[in-house]
Amino acid sequence: MEKYLGKIKHINDLLQSKQISCTELTNKYLDSIETVNSKLNAYVTVTDNIALETAKKVDEKIARGEKLMPLEGIPMTLKDNISTTDVETTCCSKILKGYMPVYDATVWKILKKQNAVLLGKTNMDEFAMGSSCETSYFGGSLNPHNHGYVAGGSSGGVASAVGSNLAVYGLGSDTGGSVRQPASFCGLVGLKPTYGSVSRFGLIAYASSFDQIGPITTSVEDSAIIYDAISSYDPKDATSLGNKGIVSENKLTTSIKGMKIGIAKEYFDGIRDDVRESIEKSIEVYEALGAEIVYFNLPQIKYAVPVYYILACAEASSNLGRYDGIRYGYKTPKYNDLNEMICKTRSEGFGKEVQRRIMLGTYVLSSGYYDAYYKKAQKLRGSIVKAFKEAFDICDIILTPTVPTTAFELNFTSKDPIETYLTDICTVPVNIAGLPAVSVPCGFDSKGLPIGMQLIGNRFEDAKLLNFAYQYEKQTKKSTYKEVEIGVRL
Repeated sequence: MEKYLGKIKHINDLLQSKQISCTELTNKYLDSIETVNSKLNAYVTVTDNIALETAKKVDEKIARGEKLMPLEGIPMTLKDNISTTDVETTCCSKILKGYMPVYDATVWKILKKQNAVLLGKTNMDEFAMGSSCETSYFGGSLNPHNHGYVAGGSSGGVASAVGSNLAVYGLGSDTGGSVRQPASFCGLVGLKPTYGSVSRFGLIAYASSFDQIGPITTSVEDSAIIYDAISSYDPKDATSLGNKGIVSENKLTTSIKGMKIGIAKEYFDGIRDDVRESIEKSIEVYEALGAEIVYFNLPQIKYAVPVYYILACAEASSNLGRYDGIRYGYKTPKYNDLNEMICKTRSEGFGKEVQRRIMLGTYVLSSGYYDAYYKKAQKLRGSIVKAFKEAFDICDIILTPTVPTTAFELNFTSKDPIETYLTDICTVPVNIAGLPAVSVPCGFDSKGLPIGMQLIGNRFEDAKLLNFAYQYEKQTKKSTYKEVEIGVRL
């Protein structure tokens, strides 16, 4: 059997050639979830009936001799903030426990038409607010490489599931690094597409001008296939633009010889030595491939974390105002009047981190502080956008660490939340500017924990970005990717 860098084409071949039936394949994944998930806590809902019904359809199609679509029959998962009709979608918050959406998110609608096999909904930081998955109402997900460490956040459940071979791929959401950071921590590929290229319709909002759905996979090839499937114009999302008609999978063999990779020194301030060493080795790989390295300054990056937290929390304050115990979700059982009911519902329904961010957002939007914080942050956002535009005048791609460190030990974030916020320094600028970025495995630390390299592209140059990642992966995958000995191995 020919081996691929990715799993999707390999599984597609196994199914199409009848070496395994989709039902057999799906049962393998469901059995592994039943055996392993109690330890990893990757899944919060398992949709075995839906998965097996879809698998049956795929087997019937194969029996008729019909050709499968690219993602047809591939077992996958969705983060628990992506709406799925009649499947509990909680954002891993007490306030939405038991909530059953009455419509599908556009991305799931697309995948459902391709007969993607939904294994279940995966764990996440509550309302996507966190960097470790530990703010989840259901408890955090564990890192497949070492169970004493977190899977990352906020899409930690997706990364834990994919990294543990409990799903072929998963869709997460990335507001400030929530796809790329857990991908980095778990040794996976995490793609945050250009803002507007993938519909946000049906994604339960955290911060609407930052949120973006993206895949977590074991390879760049798989990310390209999934991105091509889900990136299309959607009239239900006012910010939707689609992918400009470019098929990124077709661009994966393009030479990068003579193309320019930008290195901004500000991205390397404060990163750990072993992370720096891995990134420097990655730069050498690109030089050997014929890329030209361009060094430049990007001083606006130092404003990124405060700008992000001011603006994202302000948007969260507005978006999460709908959870009042009246329309849907949790409602406090004891109260004397309407005001008390709303206050108690929100106090009891939201976790500490969500409450912290709502309060911060409300504060910066309040009279007397709006100009000092929110308005100033919006102006700085504009300067960051402009700085990236100027950077892409001199380079094709920007290379950075994904995170300044490797995975946190369990309970680290509860001890030092501010330190945790600062680890977002490499990822949040991308969301501020609406750019595409991908995290690719580039090594391991002394404890065997993965290190991630981030590549940043210009707007709607996702295909070029993925090709740069693919060229690196082809040269290094044997030394930078390690499959764990659990879950389904094909």
